[in-house]
Amino acid sequence: MDEEHDTSYKQNDPAPRYNGRDAAIYLAHLHGAKVLLGTATPSLESYHNARSGKYGLVEMPERFGGIQMPEIVVVDARQELKERKMQSHFTSVLLESLKEALAKGEQAILFQNRRGYSPTLRCNTCGWHSECINCDVSLTYHKWRNNLQCHYCGYQQELNKTCPACGSHELNLQGFGTEKIEDELKIYLPDASIGRMDYDAVRTKDAHARIINDFEERRMEVLVGTQMVTKGLDFENVSVVGVISADQLLQFPDFRSGERGFQLITQVAGRAGRRGKRGKVIVQAMNPAHPVIREVIDSDFQAFYEREIMERKAFEYPPFTRLINITLKHKKPDVLNRGAKIFAQVLRAKLGKRMLGPTVPPVSRVREYYLLDIMIKMERNPAIWKATKELVWEATRVMQQEEGFSTVRVNVDVDPG
Repeated sequence: MDEEHDTSYKQNDPAPRYNGRDAAIYLAHLHGAKVLLGTATPSLESYHNARSGKYGLVEMPERFGGIQMPEIVVVDARQELKERKMQSHFTSVLLESLKEALAKGEQAILFQNRRGYSPTLRCNTCGWHSECINCDVSLTYHKWRNNLQCHYCGYQQELNKTCPACGSHELNLQGFGTEKIEDELKIYLPDASIGRMDYDAVRTKDAHARIINDFEERRMEVLVGTQMVTKGLDFENVSVVGVISADQLLQFPDFRSGERGFQLITQVAGRAGRRGKRGKVIVQAMNPAHPVIREVIDSDFQAFYEREIMERKAFEYPPFTRLINITLKHKKPDVLNRGAKIFAQVLRAKLGKRMLGPTVPPVSRVREYYLLDIMIKMERNPAIWKATKELVWEATRVMQQEEGFSTVRVNVDVDPG
């Protein structure tokens, strides 16, 4: 399995919720076969298994062919803002590096892990912002469609001309995605051929292959993209890679955000200098002192692993425990709250402090359904796993047998991604 750490292997919705990597390992176990997991940035679970002797471990301390690791430069975006060197969302260092590369006939990749043009339309007068009617999220502006769109349910509406709350015409688009990066880069590099690779750009049948082919054959000089551009692509002429906003990758309310950030930045950095010459990676960050960024600069996976594994152990997260995330859903919040209370009581009676919640997730309503999350942390003991599984079924049965709660949906995700 190539890139064994990749989140694409995890099926989150709909059921069955499984990890393709874990399914492959179990299938190999059933047939007595071997599994080879390959990646430059192992998941903490896999690396922990290797370090503890459960898996074999083979390491390649150097790039294939003796090619040098890219030079990684971290630029303090906050300092550049103070000194007024920032041009829109680009630091002076990034723009200068792009111009130098293009002048030599080389190519560049820019990574921004958010699609669309701008994630928020906000009123300067009263603070109103555009929200989806079905989900508790902001609508993203897409310039190519000239509309606002929800990335959870697909709801779309026209761009507001005036604020629906106060009638003001002072509406501002805030934040930036790949569309805006592509659009504004044309101002600073007017002679460059710029393309984009994200979910919106590759919807048609052959679009993904066409974009990669155009870039490989140098009909495109700069490629702007989401994490699609980090996935093992090998372009010999790419000398510069830019990470537009490293901070965004490290600020998710999730215990894996540091791991994901390290993997994404390291993987996209690996696209630079794939042949004889050394590449250059420009990482823009408001907080360049963040430990993950320092570990990426030093290409020090060991230091990252030691720090992260210590935190996981202290707070009882995988690989030292197994998690079950249970999401309860209903269109009426009062029914959901009362149903969740019954559900949690059954679990808490047996699980005690192993159960956390119910809590409101970061996105509290999706497709008209209100959500509540319950997390279970289990020791690595198969007997406990089996008992917990039966207890979750029992809690579901008890809740849905109560009058009025049979329509509360229960989604169970073991080892959530």
